[in-house]
Amino acid sequence: RHVEAETESLCEKPAMTQQMMIEIDPQRAWEPFTPSSQNPWDLRAAAHLFRRAGFGATFNELTEAVRLSPADVVQQMLSTAEPAVFVQQMQSLASAALATGNVRQLSAWWAYRMLSTPVQLLEKLTLFWHGHFATSAEKVQDGELMLHQNQLLRESATGSFSFIVQEIARDPAMLLYLDSATNRKAHPNENFAREIMELFCLGEGNYTENDIRELARCFTGWEVRRGKFRVNQYQHDNGSKTVLGETGDFSGEDGVRIVVSQPGAAEFIVSKLIRFFLFDEPAASPELIAPLARLMRDSDMQIAPVVRTMLCSQLFFSSHSRARKIRSPVELAIGFLRSMQASVNTFELADQIEILGQGLLYPPSVKGWDGGRTWINSSTLLGRSNLIRDLLEDEKTRFDRRPVNEYLLSIGAGTSGQLLEHLEILLFAVPLPDGARQRVINLIDAAGDRRRNLIEGIHALCTLPEFQLA
Repeated sequence: RHVEAETESLCEKPAMTQQMMIEIDPQRAWEPFTPSSQNPWDLRAAAHLFRRAGFGATFNELTEAVRLSPADVVQQMLSTAEPAVFVQQMQSLASAALATGNVRQLSAWWAYRMLSTPVQLLEKLTLFWHGHFATSAEKVQDGELMLHQNQLLRESATGSFSFIVQEIARDPAMLLYLDSATNRKAHPNENFAREIMELFCLGEGNYTENDIRELARCFTGWEVRRGKFRVNQYQHDNGSKTVLGETGDFSGEDGVRIVVSQPGAAEFIVSKLIRFFLFDEPAASPELIAPLARLMRDSDMQIAPVVRTMLCSQLFFSSHSRARKIRSPVELAIGFLRSMQASVNTFELADQIEILGQGLLYPPSVKGWDGGRTWINSSTLLGRSNLIRDLLEDEKTRFDRRPVNEYLLSIGAGTSGQLLEHLEILLFAVPLPDGARQRVINLIDAAGDRRRNLIEGIHALCTLPEFQLA
């Protein structure tokens, strides 16, 4: 009953946003954030930025961030390249994962990459694109192709939306996943044509069934041979086609260009980015979307200017955005570990994250994950609680290269209350309720084994409904 009550409490949070959204002024929402005494640029604001633009930050990282302006921090997130040594290490680990012949080893590799990357926004956007262009290794059954797609999403994460759609249309993993590799002129397969319009670029209501049929003809002859994309000209339909009002002897590339050039494409992807970075519910209004969609079109469909404007905006740092998202399993697990400077066996971690509903490289369908309140039910809340307990109790988990009790004592907090204040900044999007705070303090200060008390206290802290919010 206690777990179910937590679920109900969480589900009320997004509902509250419906009323708050009425108060948003679309004309001012995307203006640059101006810190004030009521809404300062402080450790809590920096933690909010790192939770959304990445997975979380250590106290030292937050301290360094508040010495800069929010815009400077976001610019660093967008412009910093991954060090060559890190890239080489990730390539070596990926090769080792592939050598096992077990595609699921790549899920553990990606979890490790998220946990260790010095460029969090890049990895967060890679996760966004993986959910957007959802492709499952369950069907593809080829680790090299899944890794190739994962790298493609990472390399294109902040660039041109037009470019990334063109690349994903020719991606072997996607071609196999949506059966586009068997698209022949005598029997066009409409799967990819449908999804590129419905799920990837335009959304329902912005195309007709005839547009799908005609677009599918554009992709005929596209296939995969020996793990590589190629066009089989003998199977390509060279006839005239009419797609979204344009007529011609279109190739697959032409078809993608026509779809992405529709005015609604920018609105569609901006709405997805708002939901990913700002709030789960309600859906952003057309008035709120319009300025960012215009910015995207004016920037040649580049993603970076839109993300920069979002993360630097008044709306992002306002109460309309803070604590208005439910953490995904990946965000919860990786965020907890990064904030606590922890290292862990990512093979086990990836399995636990999948049990909670977010298997990396294994989305449930081409729609990706629904997210939001669908992450939470009595079963997954219990699973989240068990995950945190396992991380705390596993002696192989190291927090800044030491056991959890030594790490917590090294923080230098004089009292349990001060320790809790420290952890609250790192881990929580909202202040702790006074009653919950005192219960956790009582657990930490109880008589008996100090290590056990610290574990019980931190575990209790991370079972609070507030911990599920980002």
